[in-house]
Amino acid sequence: QVQLVESGGGLVQPGGSLRLSCEASGSIFSTRVMGWYRQAPGKERELVADITSGGTTNYASSVKGRFTISRDNAKNTVYLQMNSLKPEDTAVYLCRIVINSYGSYVNYWGQGTQVTVSS
Repeated sequence: QVQLVESGGGLVQPGGSLRLSCEASGSIFSTRVMGWYRQAPGKERELVADITSGGTTNYASSVKGRFTISRDNAKNTVYLQMNSLKPEDTAVYLCRIVINSYGSYVNYWGQGTQVTVSS
C-alpha cells in the first residue's frame, strides 16, 4: 500500500511565497517522474511542473521563473517552491508520483492542498 501526503498549502497575499511538500510512504521500490498539478474551480486539471528521476524539470509557461520543483529521492518527496504568487495561481494543488511498488509502475495521486492567493 502506498500513500501520498501533501502539506504546505494555505492563504497568502499576492507576491508572497509558499512551499508545498508531497511525501510518499509504503511499499516503494523506486520512483520515476514526480509532478504537481492544479485545478481551479470550473477549470480542467493542468500540469504545473514535473521532474524526472534524473532531475530534468518541466514547467508550465505560466509559472516558469516563479516556481521551482525539486525532489529528495531518499525521502520519496517532491517539493514545489512557489514565489511571486498571483491570484490566478489559486487552485487545489495535487502531486503525482509514478511508483514501482510491486514490480510495476503505477500513478499515485495526493489528496490535494488548497492554495489561495488573495489580499
